[in-house]
Amino acid sequence: MQNNVLKYLNRVVEEKPDKLAFSDGERGLTFRQVYDQSQSVGTYLYQKGVYKRPVVVFMRKSPQEIAAFFGVVAGGCFYVPIDEEMPAGRIQLILDNVKSPLVICDKDTLETARGFQLGDGETVLYDEISGTPVDEAALQSIYEKAIDTDPIYIVFTSGSTGIPKGVAACHRSVIDYVEQLSEILEFDGDTVFGNQSPLYFDACLKELYPTLKFGATTYLIPKGLFSFPTALVEYLNEHRINTICWVVSALTMVSALGAFDIAKPEHLRTVAFGSEVFPIKQFRLWRQAAPKAAFTNLYGPTEGTGMCCYYRVEREFEDDEMIPIGRSFPNREILLLKGDNTLAGEGEEGEICIRGTSITLGYYNDPERTAAAYVQNPLNSAYPEVIYRTGDIGRYNERGELVFVSRKDHQIKHMGHRIELGEIEVNVSMLPGIRMAACIYDGEKKKIVLWYDGESDEKELTKQLKTKLPRYMLPNRLYRVDKLPFTANGKIDRVALKRRYEEG
Repeated sequence: MQNNVLKYLNRVVEEKPDKLAFSDGERGLTFRQVYDQSQSVGTYLYQKGVYKRPVVVFMRKSPQEIAAFFGVVAGGCFYVPIDEEMPAGRIQLILDNVKSPLVICDKDTLETARGFQLGDGETVLYDEISGTPVDEAALQSIYEKAIDTDPIYIVFTSGSTGIPKGVAACHRSVIDYVEQLSEILEFDGDTVFGNQSPLYFDACLKELYPTLKFGATTYLIPKGLFSFPTALVEYLNEHRINTICWVVSALTMVSALGAFDIAKPEHLRTVAFGSEVFPIKQFRLWRQAAPKAAFTNLYGPTEGTGMCCYYRVEREFEDDEMIPIGRSFPNREILLLKGDNTLAGEGEEGEICIRGTSITLGYYNDPERTAAAYVQNPLNSAYPEVIYRTGDIGRYNERGELVFVSRKDHQIKHMGHRIELGEIEVNVSMLPGIRMAACIYDGEKKKIVLWYDGESDEKELTKQLKTKLPRYMLPNRLYRVDKLPFTANGKIDRVALKRRYEEG
């Protein structure tokens, strides 16, 4: 039985020591280099007496940052990734929460890190500690004492109160996720990943640990390329990238801006997507550009360790349909619970709740919010069983496929009707010339506000929507923008849109 994620690294370094593991296109590390550097970092932690503690990794996105993650785990600790692109106030809140004894930096982030209040913590340079002579006996002892419920990382998600929530995941849930995801998406030793997500989100798990498991290769795609779609596709071709697991907004940006008229991804065999509803017309452009690729819709919250549902797209969809999120990964179950905590029937809506190994440990140093979301299974009163309430609403369609409906907080009551803002967004995205759309609701003035990126002016768009939506669902205010704002993990930033609206 595997009870430590580092078993993947220990095995692959023996099988493929000289193969490229991680690269940003300029700098790269082989599996031997990843192993050696992580062992050095782990030894440094041991020598400092840092054990079973959160260790902040504050580095620019690079192969070395990934090696630092594994080094923290090798030292018997758990890593907390942060990044310069985070707001300074958010970084300070994270540092205050975890109270890390060490902040591992690179030369680009060291001075910035020293500007924060670190309490009793200190900053150290990765380049200096990654050459520490390895104490094999000490690291072997740490490895042997590890159990599968020990934490590996804490990643912070946004909280509705403005205070970020630190989700702590353990070896057991990550190993289970890696094993199930790898089988579903058919990763192997020839897989070449093109990573899009920041390394301070759990989305990068899809590449990091399967790379170790199979001896695959991951390219960390430079963020700037996502502003130049044609160059991005050419990057995929240059590095023979055959597998991408991206947020929908990144995929849509490529197809909506006409990149496929100039270049097409030549090597793609696996395209996984998630985080937002994929507009069907944009999805079709991707299928046409990569006809040999398998497309899979993934769904899951950070609290469920990455993704927990999948749907392999093998049929055609109408313009007004949404691609289902399908069914749960093996070894976990989706409970669709109504307001009275009974299971929703066919066609009925309910909150998507998760049970199984994939559920994370909870929110770090935050027992109150942990207790609100990680709850006793209301269908089981015989013994303790924690499920996670996602706050997402779903239903089963006539094919028995799970369909995402909306967030609980995206449901509104307007003109006496219950409305899903996501339904309005889908209908807008179907229209010619529209690239992306997002709705917010002004509860005080009772107005539906639509923001969109497209060619139609507000009057023309309103005229088109009158043929698709009932009167009570028509947006009261429309704003055309050159580009919608996105959060760091690639989702439409509705908080920023609401702020912009309130500021007039």
